[in-house]
Amino acid sequence: MGKAVRNKSGKRRKGIIAFLKARKIKRRNRSLGGDVFLTILLGAFGLFSLFPLWYIFVSAFKPFSEIFIFPPRLTVDNPTLNNFFDLKNIIEGFDVPLSRYIFNTLFITGIGTSGTVLLGSMAAFPLAKYRFPGSDLMNKLIVYALMFSTTVTAIPNYLIMSRLGLINTYWAVILPAVGGTLGLFLMRNFIVQIPDALLESSKIDGANEFQTYWKIVMPLCKPAWITLIILSFQQMWGTTGGVFIYSEELKPLSYVLSQLVNGGIARTGVASAVSLIMVLVPVSVFVISQSNVIETMATTGIKE
Repeated sequence: MGKAVRNKSGKRRKGIIAFLKARKIKRRNRSLGGDVFLTILLGAFGLFSLFPLWYIFVSAFKPFSEIFIFPPRLTVDNPTLNNFFDLKNIIEGFDVPLSRYIFNTLFITGIGTSGTVLLGSMAAFPLAKYRFPGSDLMNKLIVYALMFSTTVTAIPNYLIMSRLGLINTYWAVILPAVGGTLGLFLMRNFIVQIPDALLESSKIDGANEFQTYWKIVMPLCKPAWITLIILSFQQMWGTTGGVFIYSEELKPLSYVLSQLVNGGIARTGVASAVSLIMVLVPVSVFVISQSNVIETMATTGIKE
């Protein structure tokens, strides 16, 4: 019995070492000229991708007289905070306080993101590591479901939420997002690479299925679920509630700000401030966690 346990332990160590080696990305040998060229090329693409963000940032501080200058300028001659003050004055005139809109957004974003990560990872674990009747078909359906946009599923989602009596509630927005297949797809493709020997060794040590999932699988899949948090956060942060929420007290902040943008040409400066506010939070979250996103996307493309 002791010999069998030692063999299992040795097998576990070998499985861990092989898994860690598989996750290392080897640097290809390149000449100095190739490194310089690649650096310049990536820098050019980086500056090009930053152009929209810089324009949004600059426009938020432009006075009304500079916003309509053509061709558009990437600098501001007389920076001002009047756009933000105007936004504050408009919101203060609403019947519902701003704090209520912020709470609605934080609640929808927090619950929706947490539910997406937990449900996606818990469903991906058995699909990646167990074989049961219909598992192959289910995995194919998950891939096929990625082809359908939210526009295609809008009417079915509304009918389902209506039948459940969840219209005009937070859950009408949260549940369709939690039930998406993107998180399930990302987590499964990452979990499938974890060595089976590592999971078997945890069972030998007395861990049940949930303990194996929570203490072994989730720590090893950190890049995947951080990426999923970012993607889900961006989706939930920008949701307006659409046709699901009618009550003014339940609407998220993004809905109110989008209505301000539609106020006509006189609110162009306010619209610029709104754009900066809505973009700043998701971009900050992405920049902080971009290394995990890159690792997850690279791993997702690896064949089993």
